[in-house]
Amino acid sequence: MVTGVVDAASFLGLGHIFTANMTGNIVFLGFAVAGAPGLSFARSGIALAAFAAGAVLGGRMEARMRAGRRHLWASSAFALEAALLLAAALVAAGWGTDLTDRGTVLYAVIVLTGLGMGIRNATVRKLGVADLNTTVLTLGIAGLAGDSFLAGGANPGWSRRAGSVAIMFAGAALGAWLLRASLAWALGIAGFISGACALAVALSRTAGGPDQR
Repeated sequence: MVTGVVDAASFLGLGHIFTANMTGNIVFLGFAVAGAPGLSFARSGIALAAFAAGAVLGGRMEARMRAGRRHLWASSAFALEAALLLAAALVAAGWGTDLTDRGTVLYAVIVLTGLGMGIRNATVRKLGVADLNTTVLTLGIAGLAGDSFLAGGANPGWSRRAGSVAIMFAGAALGAWLLRASLAWALGIAGFISGACALAVALSRTAGGPDQR
């Protein structure tokens, strides 16, 4: 859900980039190099760099907290992501729905959201939940179709694959709808959802007793 909201906000409000979906950003970088109109090598490149930095940070958090503190690591990572998204919402507040021509404000929001999404993706990847793709859905859709009964398969994990697609769709629709009010609203709601995830992970640790790796 968060990924869909953030990508809707970044594509529609930050000048045709993605700060969560790096597959799209790599494609946009190629288009920009070729001189395609309406695209920016700088915007896409900074989004990619911020995402990579966030993923490094997320990986470092897991490495430092992995021993017997899985819930603490995951809840801390989601809380940091929420803080970054809420900071981006504060930076974007008062600037409407399109920051393309806002210079420093634009790049600050790109960096903050890119960092947050890098942390999220590194964390979900380290959690190792099968068939749960938070950004790249191409393989999930291929698996959903390629393992279906039409292809002669048993389609293991179909519910998670289909759920990932549905949640991404819903998040993108929600983000685009929120953008009618302002970019800050979209990013603020994304931050709120991330904060709720952090709280849910922390509470599940309290209810379930000691962490288990």
